[in-house]
Amino acid sequence: MPLLRLSISAVLIGLSAGAMAQAYPGKPVSVIIPFPPGGTLDFVGRLLAQKLSEQMGQNFVVENRPGGNGTIGGSAVAKAQPNGYTLLFNASTFTTAPMTMSAPPYDVVRDFEQVALVALAPLAVAIRKDLAATDVRSLIAYGKANPGKLTFAIGSTGSAGHLATELLRRASGIEYLIVPYKGTAPAFQDLVGGRIDGFIDPILGSASFAKAGQLKVIAVTSKVRVQALPDVPTVGESIPGYEAYSWYGLWGPAKLPGDIAQRLNAEVNKALATDMRDKLIPQGLLLTPGSIEDFARFQKEDMARSAKIIADGKIRAE
Repeated sequence: MPLLRLSISAVLIGLSAGAMAQAYPGKPVSVIIPFPPGGTLDFVGRLLAQKLSEQMGQNFVVENRPGGNGTIGGSAVAKAQPNGYTLLFNASTFTTAPMTMSAPPYDVVRDFEQVALVALAPLAVAIRKDLAATDVRSLIAYGKANPGKLTFAIGSTGSAGHLATELLRRASGIEYLIVPYKGTAPAFQDLVGGRIDGFIDPILGSASFAKAGQLKVIAVTSKVRVQALPDVPTVGESIPGYEAYSWYGLWGPAKLPGDIAQRLNAEVNKALATDMRDKLIPQGLLLTPGSIEDFARFQKEDMARSAKIIADGKIRAE
């Protein structure tokens, strides 16, 4: 009899978990983006939230909670109930910024569950419109002829753009001053205004300024040229082997039920096959549908690569 009761309990638990996933979501879901509105991260996150709302019949409400280089919003998700009603949409900065901190407020691996990798974002090397350079080779020549005079912005410490900027400095052999900003918007304002010389950030951020003739995009950081900017060369065409990306993903708190995580993963993959695809690919993004296990493997490998860049460059948060 005890064995029978145990078997019945196991079946009931399984049915309960399945029923919970089927019933989910029964109320609005909060999707926290830990940076200000505007920028590529916010654009992609809002598109995804809109699609999930349409597909799942419940509102996925974006909440921007900026501050602490993304850690304020991240902490809110880490402390939330693991019931699927508080999710984190973030860029690769989420995994790399804590590596630059002496006392990060959470452990990226221990305190969160991966849900879905959404997209890779090749970066654009943008420079002020009147800088005497037209490609990476001429930028290197300018930098070597004017040692220490170039200034490059970073939107946040430890971001993909920051790591790509550090990689370019080492790979090119030129020295420039890295100027930290609180987000991409003020960095672009100063680049367009001619107060800084360059900025490496996802393509979507610089595309409109480039089309308006307010800055120059001289290269992209992907392995091959991107559909959005087919005439713009890769950095690797001038510096063989150079490659860098930002990327975007969805996470939940640790102990998020597996059935709910799998349901969300399937819905994200479904969203990436809709007209969302048509809106993101022309912006230079590479969509990455896949399983939770694919995301976990990708994150682990990317964190290892990033940790080496951060250690070699002695990158530390102020």
